[in-house]
Amino acid sequence: MNALVLGIGNLLIGDEGVGCKAVEELNRRYQLPPGLECMDGGTAGFELLSLMDGKDLVILIDALRNDMEPGTSVLVAGEDVPQVFLTSISPHQLGISDVLAAAQLTDTLPRELFLYGIEPKNLDVGIGLTPEVEAGMEKVISAVVEQLRNFGYEVKSNGIKSEH
Repeated sequence: MNALVLGIGNLLIGDEGVGCKAVEELNRRYQLPPGLECMDGGTAGFELLSLMDGKDLVILIDALRNDMEPGTSVLVAGEDVPQVFLTSISPHQLGISDVLAAAQLTDTLPRELFLYGIEPKNLDVGIGLTPEVEAGMEKVISAVVEQLRNFGYEVKSNGIKSEH
């Protein structure tokens, strides 16, 4: 099984960078087995289509405005994932919506597709996450690791803890 964990977002817009920061932390804290890639997709658009092609499992992590408490995370699965990106909160999410639509049309959508969305608090220009979103990110990192283990991936901790 081939898997991809993809963090999406813009590190220059506060909490919008939570997906990128989450994959950075996953790569820093864990040893990932062969067949499992953990990448920062940034604000990329159609380039992501080739990254997802041939993957059995794709987990996306992104800021997702849903009118909830900042830092709250939601899990969206399967065919519901492309629908979420239709109500975009930032320019890159329109690109993701298009990428997922193209994957559906070309029948290259991963068999297993999940999105962990984290409610942002601050979407102003600036680097760094708010404490609420940082806490939400920690929960999502744990959930992603658990989910990968449930899919049979041996994800080993490096013994490195959060810097916060």
